[in-house]
Amino acid sequence: MNLLHRAAVAAAAGACLSLAASPALAAPASTETELRAQVQQQAEQLRQQAALLEALNARLAALEHAAPAGEAPATPSAPRAADPVQAQVAAVIADTRQDDMAILQAQVAQLAATGGGGNVRWRKGGPEFRSSDGQFTFHPRGRVLVDFSSTHGSGFPTRNITGTDLASGRLGAEGQMGALGYKIDADFAGNTVSLKDTYLSWDTRLGNLPTEVYIGNKLKDRSLDGGTSGTNTPFMSRNAVASVGAQQSGYYGLGITTKVIGDGWHASLAVTGDDIGNASTASDTIAYLLRAHWNPLRGQQGFMHLGGWYWYEDLGNDVTSINKTSPVALGWNGNVRVSASSIANVTDNRAWGLEFGGVYRSLWAFGEHTVRTIESRTVDAVDQKATSIYAGWLITGERPGFSSRSGVWGTTRVLRPVQEGGIGAFELAARYDRYDYLDAARGGEGTAWTVGLNWYLNNWSRLMLNYVHWKTDNKVGSFQGPDSGNTVGVRAQVSF
Repeated sequence: MNLLHRAAVAAAAGACLSLAASPALAAPASTETELRAQVQQQAEQLRQQAALLEALNARLAALEHAAPAGEAPATPSAPRAADPVQAQVAAVIADTRQDDMAILQAQVAQLAATGGGGNVRWRKGGPEFRSSDGQFTFHPRGRVLVDFSSTHGSGFPTRNITGTDLASGRLGAEGQMGALGYKIDADFAGNTVSLKDTYLSWDTRLGNLPTEVYIGNKLKDRSLDGGTSGTNTPFMSRNAVASVGAQQSGYYGLGITTKVIGDGWHASLAVTGDDIGNASTASDTIAYLLRAHWNPLRGQQGFMHLGGWYWYEDLGNDVTSINKTSPVALGWNGNVRVSASSIANVTDNRAWGLEFGGVYRSLWAFGEHTVRTIESRTVDAVDQKATSIYAGWLITGERPGFSSRSGVWGTTRVLRPVQEGGIGAFELAARYDRYDYLDAARGGEGTAWTVGLNWYLNNWSRLMLNYVHWKTDNKVGSFQGPDSGNTVGVRAQVSF
């Protein structure tokens, strides 16, 4: 074969192979979508290159057996000596194919090992983005809680109302920035914007005990339901103890919280001011809160829970009176409440609570009691009391989503999620609540019996059905005297 022809073919093959091994082909992808697209592009390029190389080989073979002018044609009976140029081309082809295949296999293996993630993980129903060294993370958060409620049977016609409500609609984010964590949640319920959990956190150790420090606006660690996110409580509304035992400054407080985690126990201490958005014309109400729990019995089948809490508030000058009213009909119906009567000239208030219960396999049961004492300059101290007893059973065999580590409700882990062809998880629950404001001269009282059915489609979404039979006896307001009725509520919830 003419040496010039061989050199030309070899140069063309080398150019094609240098393109196959170019850095652009093996450039790393930063996201799952880009990586998958790049792997598909590389596979297509390799297919095209293989076809081109095959054509080049065929051309070389044809030239090998062609007879240029002035040269005798090649015959099978007279084989030619090995051509060094063709051998070099063949070696380059083999090496390059092997290198490209190794690159492609490595990228596919990386894609499979990371679960299709690269620097993206999926947790709690949403994506979490990570830096290559894992020091920085960003996890978008959100929730939508849509309620329907209907009340019937009251002796007051204006209490018998039906409607829908966006109980909560939030957008936010959480993650890590080196040693610091962060979280921010903006809630849009009521067609207004308010910040809820918005803080910086730091995980450290006190001695040899894990310790968490939070600075900012955080849900207070108070009682079982009061210290639990509204997306995790087993009923559509928090219980009577969470409502009656709430601080005047609210469920959230802007300040510092420290939580120490032990073996089967935890303790927390918080010092907070008013919630975000308070007026800047008077000093904050300063609150001090302590809570602890202990699991005296623990095993693979379940655990026992004992807990208690105490708080004290030095009320700011902008708090001149306290007029507590607690909803007993799932929250949306503002007409069905128990009135405690207004207490004027208040100076400070305090409360304590006790918790008892446990988890055994798919069963759970808890009881709580609280007493809140309000001090005034013009009347004797007034006590407000509440009791809540509730229990549940996960029919489909899941473990209750109650955390023995922190003593509040967490996520129920669904064994057979709907998106994987399962039936989800079903839970039956019942609760008794009593509201006692009788210590005040015109304080009322009330009770509520609630039966609930929860269907967890997966770990981040559920449907809820609650039926409440309630009674109230108010001494003040528009709905005085004994009254009773029934409220039915339905909730559709997604939280990630």
